[in-house]
Amino acid sequence: MDSDLRRAVVVLLGELGRSDDWRDRADAGHGLAGFAEMPEASEPLLGLVLDPGDTFVTRRTAEGLLRRKDRAGLTIVASALAAADDNHADHIHTAIVDVFSIFSDDLGEALRLCEEMSGDIDDRVVRGARRLHESLAEIDPVLRPL
Repeated sequence: MDSDLRRAVVVLLGELGRSDDWRDRADAGHGLAGFAEMPEASEPLLGLVLDPGDTFVTRRTAEGLLRRKDRAGLTIVASALAAADDNHADHIHTAIVDVFSIFSDDLGEALRLCEEMSGDIDDRVVRGARRLHESLAEIDPVLRPL
């Protein structure tokens, strides 16, 4: 893995995320989600989940982060939920349902990670993890192990 190239991609996607065009921002959020574990990606991703100009950017970025199904993605979504207004929270909730309503194993792991994040030192992550856990707990997944 070439960390310099990865950092360069994060920088370029961060620049795209500042575009005036909502389509550019949505693409940047979706692409940046793949780099959520990198500290340089956290702030641009948080800004895109809470995009003030278009909630499609919110939805696309949140969905990309949630589809990672890991702590890095869930932490950024939780941080965003802690600061989200009702409109943004609704779009984030829709992404949560879209991603976690199929497989019970994925839902169970996300719930476990939220419980783990509720012990984080960052109060914003803790508040958001609680909101995320509440949203996840409402989901009745379609597929369960036999």
